[in-house]
Amino acid sequence: MDVAAHVGALDRDGRLLAATAEGAGLAVSVPSCPGWQVRDLLRHQGYVHRWATRFVAEGLPVAVPRATEAEILAGDPPEAELLSWFRAGHASLVAALTSADPGLTCWTFLPAPSPRAFWARRQAHETAIHRADAELAAGAPVSAFGADFAADGIDELIMGFFGRDSRELSGEQRAGSRKTIAVRASDCGAGGEWLLELTEDGTRAATVRRGGGGADCTLAGPAEGLYLTLWNRAEPAEAGVTVSGDGTVLGAWRGGMRVTWT
Repeated sequence: MDVAAHVGALDRDGRLLAATAEGAGLAVSVPSCPGWQVRDLLRHQGYVHRWATRFVAEGLPVAVPRATEAEILAGDPPEAELLSWFRAGHASLVAALTSADPGLTCWTFLPAPSPRAFWARRQAHETAIHRADAELAAGAPVSAFGADFAADGIDELIMGFFGRDSRELSGEQRAGSRKTIAVRASDCGAGGEWLLELTEDGTRAATVRRGGGGADCTLAGPAEGLYLTLWNRAEPAEAGVTVSGDGTVLGAWRGGMRVTWT
């Protein structure tokens, strides 16, 4: 996917998130984010949009101090202004990415063809997953992502986040026996396969790569179902994902993997 496609997805899903949140009500619980209500989802995502906008709009070369999750959820604006505040921050991010110079240089934290491409992709998937959270809170079906977008999100999660984590493992964590998980998107052809080798306790990826291969546990199904499953937004069966092989490997990994703000 290119920058324009990611920005288009970001624009669409941010608008849908706000509309769904408005319809659900701020006090409704978000089942996929235990302990959160819709108001917390809006504060979190609204802050992240503003945080990302600074790097794109100002070309910041290094990471800047950021609020903790607790500070974000306890912060401004007042609830009466929360939806309009969210919408304004989302619109600013879309505008910044749309008008950014393709040669923009700024801080990023995952590999990407360019900083502009990184922020467009990261914020598109950040917003898409939290749009799904809003829909789950509202008791509505999760709107379609599209197979290409979902596969792109799987790739970012595995090759980006879990790849980054694998590079940070200590020698001791790399030692020991290995279990493997294969991920196969049935609607994406040969480009929809990934293989992860896990640490001995099964909770972290020791190595990741694109492509197929034999594995102790295999997840297979449509890219959209895999996307939600891997982000812990759906159980495999309800997402149309088949788990074959040793299911305990998947259980350990899903229990240990985390992508967090702090």
